[in-house]
Amino acid sequence: MVKQLLLIRHGEAQDSQGRPDAERELSAWGYQDMVRVGHYLKEQSWHPDVVFSSTAVRAMSTAQIVAEQIQYATQRIQSASDLYEASVRTFLSIINEQSNQISHIATVGHNPTLTYLLEYLTGEEVGSMVPGGFALIEFTVENWAEVSQRTGSLVMHKSPTELK
Repeated sequence: MVKQLLLIRHGEAQDSQGRPDAERELSAWGYQDMVRVGHYLKEQSWHPDVVFSSTAVRAMSTAQIVAEQIQYATQRIQSASDLYEASVRTFLSIINEQSNQISHIATVGHNPTLTYLLEYLTGEEVGSMVPGGFALIEFTVENWAEVSQRTGSLVMHKSPTELK
């Protein structure tokens, strides 16, 4: 069975202006980029079974905007505080624990972890995921527990500017 993992880096955020980093909101540009990303995913008929997001304001906003575009119920987004400043191991743990009835997972998080995770799972060198960037990884495994280093194939890696 083919399983797919969509990694989305949060959209461009506003400057902190003295606020804690986790409270930074999306900039107007970041908002527009995420609408564009969501629209593109809808055009590709990509729909997740589950969406996980960091609890940081900019990540949750990103998840909600994309969810609205692909008609995924925003109240179903699962916020995970451990995805903020998470390690690759933390992301991998969440992925590995998923039910095998699920075939499509989307995660919204932060760099550099998302880039490290992408490179770890695929063995591809991709540089850095830009704000609003996303990557789709495909696995030919029966169980999410089998997802590990170099078990995935990179299907696409795009930035919002490529979607204009």
